Amino acid sequence: MDILRFATAGSVDDGKSTLIGRLLFDSKAIFEDQLEAVERTSRDRGTEYTDLSLLTDGLRAEREQGITIDVAYRYFATPKRKFIIADTPGHIQYTRNMVTGASTADLAIILIDARKGVLEQSRRHAFLTTLLRVPHLVLAVNKMDLVDYSEARFEEIREEFTSFASKLNATDLTFIPISALHGDNVVSRSENMPWYEGSSLLHHLENVHIASDRNLVDVRFPVQYVIRPHSATSQELHDYRGYAGQVAGGVLKPGDEVLHLPSGLTTTITAIDTFDGPVEEAFAPMSVTLRLGDDIDISRGDMICRPNNQPQVAQEIDAMICWMADGLKLQPRSKLIIKHTTRTARALVRDLHYRLDVNTLHRDESATALGLNEIGRVSLRTTQPLFVDDYARNRLTGGFILIDEATNGTVGAGMIVDAR
Repeated sequence: MDILRFATAGSVDDGKSTLIGRLLFDSKAIFEDQLEAVERTSRDRGTEYTDLSLLTDGLRAEREQGITIDVAYRYFATPKRKFIIADTPGHIQYTRNMVTGASTADLAIILIDARKGVLEQSRRHAFLTTLLRVPHLVLAVNKMDLVDYSEARFEEIREEFTSFASKLNATDLTFIPISALHGDNVVSRSENMPWYEGSSLLHHLENVHIASDRNLVDVRFPVQYVIRPHSATSQELHDYRGYAGQVAGGVLKPGDEVLHLPSGLTTTITAIDTFDGPVEEAFAPMSVTLRLGDDIDISRGDMICRPNNQPQVAQEIDAMICWMADGLKLQPRSKLIIKHTTRTARALVRDLHYRLDVNTLHRDESATALGLNEIGRVSLRTTQPLFVDDYARNRLTGGFILIDEATNGTVGAGMIVDAR
């Protein structure tokens, strides 16, 4: 069974938490005591129905305000697939939280209130998901029960959003009319909307094809750890040398010729080990240990790739940055630590080209700094060469984080646009 990671986003009161609660409830993914606690809290609040949003809004501040603040992760499974849900906040002041939750998603669900239609926040969420290269986008038009399950209203919203999405790089866009409160088109098809001929939301999540979303062409293996069991008793284990890491792209097999960066030396893969034993091939996002035919000086942060298909070796990087620090601004001459795959280096901000208004997509070229939750295009110079691809080509080797040297806290997330 494969795993689908999906993120939900939407404006306040669009029903994200209720939708996730409905998915968990209808797929029998919650325990009886959890349901009893939610029913009890619902009664205490005087609601006439079981408020399923309480299953995900775990922070006390979220429950008091009725909003999502933090990224809440939930897990459930059906006979067809396992799921990891990132319930991301919709407020503009929590843009960094949404970027964090959507950065690893295979699919994003954007909720729209059928009464309100496409709002500024809806456009911002769509832009952020396409900026993060989330391959699949579902527009769930919620609260259809409050517009009498109107087909005309659904088509109006679909038309408006499709027009906006034409300006974005949205590769796969699906529209589903739902009522999260009553369960219409969430797990099973709704009898209240016979005009809708598509599948339910869960059926779509179970069957959306994600295997081809990962880059299986460019072999990328950032080395995380060198395994040398010096205390081993047997001679075979004593001589063992393996290079552990997570495959970031391509397919690796024993016998393949590979190249090591930064040395440029070539060798062959003799074996691929996992916790469960040797395997005949490895691909993203598997975590494996490679054994090589030659003794090469390889350490953490190095890259293993194909001789004729190498990443760019770069110290000058242009990237879109989402700034996540409160009280600290990103501006030219800022010095930071950059963590890219398993490699860490120091970086200098050479230039801020523009700040992007995520609501209007306007570029402010007069901006001199990026503040909390702001996004802009920045040029960086690193002290060590990084082995990178454009983010559009590979999200793993095209993404990085920025760390403040003084506090060791993560202050920014970047997506590489160009490197040299």
